[in-house]
Amino acid sequence: MKIQRLAERFIDFAREECEGSSDLYKQLSLQIAEDAYVLHLCLKAKEGQPVPNLLFAAVHDLLLRGTDHELRSFYPSVTDKPEKERNPFPIFKAFCMENEEAVIHRLQTKRVQTNEVRRCAYLYPVFCSIHQQTEKPLSLIEIGTSAGLQLLWDQYSYSYGDDGSYGNPDSFVHLTSKVRKGELPLDALEQIPPVKERIGIDLHVSDLTKEEDVHCLKALIWPEHEERRKNFETAVQQLRLHPPVLKEGDGVTMLPEIADGIPEDTTLCIFHTHVANQMPESIKDDLLRQVARIGEKRDVYHIYNNMNDRKLHMDSVVSGRFKTKTIGDTDGHGRWFDWEFGLH
Repeated sequence: MKIQRLAERFIDFAREECEGSSDLYKQLSLQIAEDAYVLHLCLKAKEGQPVPNLLFAAVHDLLLRGTDHELRSFYPSVTDKPEKERNPFPIFKAFCMENEEAVIHRLQTKRVQTNEVRRCAYLYPVFCSIHQQTEKPLSLIEIGTSAGLQLLWDQYSYSYGDDGSYGNPDSFVHLTSKVRKGELPLDALEQIPPVKERIGIDLHVSDLTKEEDVHCLKALIWPEHEERRKNFETAVQQLRLHPPVLKEGDGVTMLPEIADGIPEDTTLCIFHTHVANQMPESIKDDLLRQVARIGEKRDVYHIYNNMNDRKLHMDSVVSGRFKTKTIGDTDGHGRWFDWEFGLH
């Protein structure tokens, strides 16, 4: 049964994640789903991790570190002229067999912490809209923060397919994204919300002042995604100027105590992107209960996706009144999003 579930996960990954985004990972995923050796290898993966991402990152990490193998010729991240005619899977499988011990070590010790910087392109208008409503500085708590790059959304600049540029014009980071459906509140985007506190929580914090952690996160970026690599590298530069406060531990358990320390004259915003797909249903329920309890004491906003569906949502408790809004669908890597804010 475990093998069958793994095979289904790779098929879903190919169809839902890789289509139109990574032809290499799509080809490999569909063939891994039918290969007993690679599927059994994946049984070694750390419990609760997205296995396809973890396996591909393990192999990518070895290639980026210079492992000499024919597989390199298929990866745009390590060669200027990647092969596109031959089937990459037999060579991928041979690589895994020849480097089995190193692959297993990474499956057992590494985590999927993509910390996709471009997701800030849809977070920025959300926080701008909240600030426009509350007219108070924001205090941020991010659950599943990884290296804290999304905590710095106010320090990046943005464009959304028009002539406008928003956010910090002096940033190392410029993020582009497309609004697929709806219209952004451009007046709200003109003013960068002031941020009083920013705290990230993760079971395993990545420290981007250390080159080893930088390397591991870079391996999670898909081989074809040159723009993602550039965004990540410039975001590392930005973070090193003013690293945010990152705390290691269970974000759901630690949330009440950290929220108690947030200044009352600020708007508390709790957020997380894509981390909920690694949470059991009981943990998701506990998180919602914790946010509701915080809402009994003070106003709070909760921004999230992947709790019940892939859409971005915003729950709020203001003056004791609970509201929930659907912001819209988002691309997993932030290339596009829908803006239905205020329509529900």
